[in-house]
Order: sequence, then C-alpha cells, then structure tokens
Amino acid sequence: MTRPVERTGTFQLAGEAKGQALVFSQPLSFWGGIDAETGHIIDHSHPGLGQNVAGKILVMPSGRGSSSSSSVLAEAIRRGTAPAGILLERPDPILAVGAIVAEFLYDIRMPLVVCDISN
Repeated sequence: MTRPVERTGTFQLAGEAKGQALVFSQPLSFWGGIDAETGHIIDHSHPGLGQNVAGKILVMPSGRGSSSSSSVLAEAIRRGTAPAGILLERPDPILAVGAIVAEFLYDIRMPLVVCDISN
C-alpha cells in the first residue's frame, strides 16, 4: 500500500509530478549511472543497480558528479525514461541544467525540488 507524502521545499525547476518514490541514501550520477535509453540504473557501485527511474520520483541527497550528467538527464527526459521528478537535500546545478535544457529544447518539464528528505 502506498501513502501520499508531502514535502515543502524550494524549486530549482518548478512543475508537478506524481509517481512512486525511489529513495536512495547515496547520490547517483546520471553520467555512467543511468542508461538514458531505458532508465535503468547501470552504476555497479550504486545500491539501486538494476532499478528503473522512469516515471518515478527520485529522492536522494544530491546528484553525483560529472557535468555530463546534465546531458544524460536531458536525453532521458526527451526519451521519456527520466524520473517524473527529483527531490534532493542539496541543490544540484548540474541536474538543474539538464532539466532546464530539456524544457527549452523539447518543451518537457521535469520538476527538481530541494527539501528535507529525511523520514
């Protein structure tokens, strides 16, 4: 059974999203960590290996490195394999750029919110 959870936060990119939460205590890099064609986590060092982020609300402390993560996120948004939205504990300019580029180029919005993700 699922239960709705509400959080108050700051939008890095505003929007609305619904989906099942996919919660990780570790950051995830989209560059080398997500397959943009399928949405599967492919980072062998990440506890979410094999899970699919497509259409989910991705909850994690922050993104993890590589400025190329923005291009992978934008491509996943274009393909429909990206999360429906992302909640982070700390702002992440790299993921924000990916979401902003996808909105600008493809007119597809994926909200990115910074909030307390504990509990």
